[in-house]
Amino acid sequence: MSGEPLVLPAYGKLNLTLEVLGRRPDGYHEVRSVLQTIDLHDTIAFAPAPALELQCDRPELQGAANLALQAARLLQGLAGDARGARITIRKRIPIAAGLGGGSSDAAATLLGLNRLWGLGLAVGDLSPLAASLGSDVPFFLHGGTALVEGRGGVVVPLPAGPRRWFLVARPPIELPAKTRTMYSALKPFMFSQGELTQALVDRLFQGDPAAADLLGNIFDLVAPTVYPGFDELRLRLVKLGLGPLHLAGAGPALFAPVADETAGRALHARLQEEGLEGYLVRPVAAGA
Repeated sequence: MSGEPLVLPAYGKLNLTLEVLGRRPDGYHEVRSVLQTIDLHDTIAFAPAPALELQCDRPELQGAANLALQAARLLQGLAGDARGARITIRKRIPIAAGLGGGSSDAAATLLGLNRLWGLGLAVGDLSPLAASLGSDVPFFLHGGTALVEGRGGVVVPLPAGPRRWFLVARPPIELPAKTRTMYSALKPFMFSQGELTQALVDRLFQGDPAAADLLGNIFDLVAPTVYPGFDELRLRLVKLGLGPLHLAGAGPALFAPVADETAGRALHARLQEEGLEGYLVRPVAAGA
């Protein structure tokens, strides 16, 4: 087989808000969150091949557990035949940081193979596959700024989010079964009715996307008890000039809005001087 590869970005995300309304009868949690894609991204190339092949510049991610490969197999099953493709992933989003890298790769794979194989499926057709792969995957089929509800399967596009820069810090903290552990640490008094998320949604519809005072994440409350050394790290970042700080998803990455690109680059340089991993990012609109 021959043909030029199809190359797509797989953008990372920030949870501008993340609230939990309670525990569902199925054992999962009911969430309300405003998600925003950012320009930190992986790159995925799709090329014709006799069978499904996955290549990644992080060899430890090339196994069957890779969400992009799982997405490809699901779409293959929906197509009803054993179509092939060579999927090549260039990772740039930090792994297991709360920035959605694996989920974004999965969504980009559904979109990319839909095009490569000429299936002509709409996003609505791909959404059930996305939801079966993970709670963030349906959002990445849309990108941009969106309200996400339920277990993540309800995605409502919103007006453009904050037109500002953010600095992301990825601390050297690893936690097995991170997301499950973070949800397990939540207490009922931490649940809400989603008021913060609704306030941000209202502000966006009013055309005021610079609402940094409306950022928040329920996991900010439990991170100090779950992540070793979290408070010390957060204090260190605050002393460097970052704040207000919030977790990206279930973490451990933290992010803070910055005044502008110049201020962000100066803060990024301070992170590097301290030996900390950081990324200066800005929002990406849907369809970018």
